[in-house]
Amino acid sequence: MALRGFLRRIPMYKVLNDEQIQDLHQGVLDVLWESGAKIYHEKALKVFKKAGCKVDNDENLVKFPPNLIEESLRKCPSGFRVKSRNPEHDLVISPDHVVFFNFPGRDIVDLDTWESRTPTRQEHIDLVTVFDALPTVHFLNNYPYFGYEGIPEVMKEFEGAAIRLSYSTKITMEIANNDLDKFTFQIAQAIGTEIFANPNTSSPLACYTDQTEACFLAAEYGFPSMIWDGATMASTAPASIAGAVILATAELIPYIVLLQELRPGSRVAVADLVLPQNMRTGSPLFGDVSVSLHLAVFNQLWQWYGIPTVASSSGVSNSKNIGFQLAYEKTIPSLMSALSGSSAVQLHSSVYGEISAHPVQAVLDDDVAGLIGRLLEGIDISEDSLAVDLINEVGPIPGHFLAKKHTRKWWDKEQYMTKSADKTTYPEWEKGGRKKEIDYAKERVKEMISTHKVDPPLTDSQLEDMNKIMMEARKYYRNHGMITDKEWEMYKETLEKEGRPFI
Repeated sequence: MALRGFLRRIPMYKVLNDEQIQDLHQGVLDVLWESGAKIYHEKALKVFKKAGCKVDNDENLVKFPPNLIEESLRKCPSGFRVKSRNPEHDLVISPDHVVFFNFPGRDIVDLDTWESRTPTRQEHIDLVTVFDALPTVHFLNNYPYFGYEGIPEVMKEFEGAAIRLSYSTKITMEIANNDLDKFTFQIAQAIGTEIFANPNTSSPLACYTDQTEACFLAAEYGFPSMIWDGATMASTAPASIAGAVILATAELIPYIVLLQELRPGSRVAVADLVLPQNMRTGSPLFGDVSVSLHLAVFNQLWQWYGIPTVASSSGVSNSKNIGFQLAYEKTIPSLMSALSGSSAVQLHSSVYGEISAHPVQAVLDDDVAGLIGRLLEGIDISEDSLAVDLINEVGPIPGHFLAKKHTRKWWDKEQYMTKSADKTTYPEWEKGGRKKEIDYAKERVKEMISTHKVDPPLTDSQLEDMNKIMMEARKYYRNHGMITDKEWEMYKETLEKEGRPFI
């Protein structure tokens, strides 16, 4: 058994015809041969040169021949499995299925004032617990929140990774900043799980040292990679959707070439976090219709390449509170992503941008993911589902279908029963205290936090290994000047209060 998500049984939505896809592909080849990409990693430059690229070491510039690009794309598997320490939570990435995961928020949001603040460690644990409990969260992003109170800046994500690996057995990933992934990969190996490497591009057309190093780390451990592109249309990418897709694809391919040179057959998925720029404020514009169109075109091109795609720009909104705007700005891109071929869709928990998140929103998003999944499953056409004999048996009025065995068999197959939406009649609603969807979601969150337990919990031996690696990481960042004296004392005090070993 494994987490496969929802089977896509309906035809994929396509924006472009085959000739237009060829035009996009040719544009990608032209960009990578004419302009190339800046690669700020000495070992990677040597790998690219050996593979047949034009390499200018002085400028850190690599130009990629078309045949090498196409050969590297062919080496990537079209689907793959990622091993969890709980086999029931192995993750299957497949072109025929859609899985969902969370979109991060730096802070927790207050549901009364809508102000955001740094979460406590317990609030961080609570959100991970909700993710582990929700049936439509199939794996976890590298942030639910950006750390928690009392932690040095450089250690926030690493402490968050320890929480994810302790309180969930679902697959997660780790960012490639400041060597954090090196320590997190050690923990993953020690507790018997795989995680995604997470190299990110820099737009336009650059790959920096720590992000490129993540490819070497993934190849060394044999872990899969989820490669992210986050260009902004009209500033770091062309304003046109087609041009932005070409740029994003050209930025992702150098990592794919590197991975396939280092370890042929490496498991790779590509994530699209391209967003338009709000031309009034200069900030990213979340939930715009151009986001949905970019995701659809991106999906179609990468399906042609045979490589799984991840919709990352889908689960985020401009709204500062949980309401109508948040719902449509998240749901429409998520639905378009699933219909157009994404293998994974980022959705749960985010409220505003990457600034705020909340477990109540994650529970509301669970309903959205379930509805999208039901839509993807389509309908059955069979003698039983057509029900011609039944229709003839019931005949015209006063006949009805309510008491029929066929109705008992089919009604809950065809409907999807949401868990947080208000489906009561008006009298029931008044009698029940006039509850809103957010009230039902709060009740679900409370129940999950109080009853859900990670299965299996880490053993004493695994916890000991994790603590040793975390202590090594603390010393490493302290010795490299990334933790100040003030942060060091604060950190010690925080861990003492939590009853956890420091160094």
